[in-house]
Amino acid sequence: MKPLQPDAYAFWLRAPGVGEIRPVTLPERGRDEVMVRTLQSAVSRGTETLVFRGGVPPGQYAAMRAPFQEGDFPGPVKYGYLNVGTVETGPAELCGRTVFCLYPHQTAYVVPALAVTVVPEDVPPARAVLAGTVETAVNALWDAAPLLGDRVTVVGAGMVGCCVARLLSRFPAVQVTLVDIDSSRADVASALGVHFALPADAADGRDLVVHASATSAGLQRSLDLLAPEGTVIDLSWYGDTEVRLSLGGAFHSGRLGIRASQVGTVSPARSGRRTTADRLGLALELLRDPAFDALLTGQSPFDALPDVMARLAAGSLPALCHTITYDGG
Repeated sequence: MKPLQPDAYAFWLRAPGVGEIRPVTLPERGRDEVMVRTLQSAVSRGTETLVFRGGVPPGQYAAMRAPFQEGDFPGPVKYGYLNVGTVETGPAELCGRTVFCLYPHQTAYVVPALAVTVVPEDVPPARAVLAGTVETAVNALWDAAPLLGDRVTVVGAGMVGCCVARLLSRFPAVQVTLVDIDSSRADVASALGVHFALPADAADGRDLVVHASATSAGLQRSLDLLAPEGTVIDLSWYGDTEVRLSLGGAFHSGRLGIRASQVGTVSPARSGRRTTADRLGLALELLRDPAFDALLTGQSPFDALPDVMARLAAGSLPALCHTITYDGG
């Protein structure tokens, strides 16, 4: 008698720096649940590589749990939240639909129907994996509230910074510059319709700076670029990395500000009128814009994830958004 085959496979962090593929037995689907077969997932490079190396501070274990995380930091843990798949079984209105879910890297899964959001038909699955990142950018701009004609700089041309820059480019008369230490990101900036500058060449006197480099140097440069009474919106999560700033210059005399923005809750500017479901739905609508394809710079099959994650964490695999493909995806 042949052994039973697992229902699915999932990527787990066995211990900091060590990933593996594990078999999964799926639970029986309930009446108000869906079974999704994954088409594409993506690595949220900043957060997931920090998790991979065991960099979540113990005091943030609860705050940093992903919606469908299993296990606990620092490991073993199943972590991730950028997943696009097809509903194979579930309510009739969802069957056969392509959906986004904040689920880890797994070949198939069962979740409540309310946990999936239908992807617009003109948004391909590979682009739809960016929904969680664009959602972060939406929340950041609700926090930042840029004004008509503002001069805005985004420091850090990673996934989040690029998504913020693209959304800002669609604001009337707003001047947007994307800043990064990697000069090759100039091509991405051009595809996103914004200016590019290396840190030393970036223009100052900015009304608003959005920081997304996750480095002390990036945050310091963000402050240095502000006009008097300007504000830095900080989207970076530093984990257990110490942040050092020099605040002896114009920080006090210029009445500069630093505000944190985090996607875990809806921005206070909209929390009374928008839900997290509204915010995610808006992100998927915004992904009708093909310019976001410029962020998709690498692809690997699911079975290669343990090696891919190690290489991303080590910096030996250059990628902006690295997508993971599955059979049928």
